[in-house]
Amino acid sequence: MNPKKINRILLKMSGEILAGDHKFGIDPEITKSLAQQVILALKQNIQIGIVIGGGNIFRGISVADKGLDRVSGDYLGMMATIMNSVALQSALENLGCNTRVMSALSITQLAEPYIRRRAIRHLEKNRVVIFAGGTGNPYFTTDTAAVLRAIEIDADIVLKGTKVDGVYSDDPEKNTNAELYDKLNFKEVINNELRVMDLTAITLCKENKLPISVFNIQNSKNLVNLLKGKKIGTIIN
Repeated sequence: MNPKKINRILLKMSGEILAGDHKFGIDPEITKSLAQQVILALKQNIQIGIVIGGGNIFRGISVADKGLDRVSGDYLGMMATIMNSVALQSALENLGCNTRVMSALSITQLAEPYIRRRAIRHLEKNRVVIFAGGTGNPYFTTDTAAVLRAIEIDADIVLKGTKVDGVYSDDPEKNTNAELYDKLNFKEVINNELRVMDLTAITLCKENKLPISVFNIQNSKNLVNLLKGKKIGTIIN
């Protein structure tokens, strides 16, 4: 883990995590388990912002190949992230955790509009803040949205929770000999085209000296152990 004291994090999760063993939708038990992990992390005196993808409900890029225009597809994907964010908010609040959803798209019945100063104030009051709606613009991934929000709220690190143990030299599900890296720098990620995040997100992190930690969030102890300083997953800086 990064030797610097961690006070504020941005946790990025893919929408597929919420689907569990299903290929589509939101699994309430998985959502509850993730909420429990977030609450345990919060008890470490860590301020937590979260970005969730929408791939378990809708993926704009894939439907663009089937006739729907990319811009419309991306906006539908942004709305999917709002659905996931509200689901996680509900799970967190059912466990007694004060949570705010802040959306880059205007949907005031469900979420506050994203205002940077207000988001920071929520974090300072130990509320979990879930950033929904991506960047509010098409052609940007939720990885880029996560990094952008992390920079704006002055997070110490981006934690990317995935289904695998970190960053590998190849797809571990297809290649059993794939090597798990414990540490990388941004240049290595870019030059070797490692699939950590999209290039825009990686470049933003590099330019702003924002480290990324990639870990398996399906192990319920990993998030807290990571924040306690244990070596888990892959650190990129």
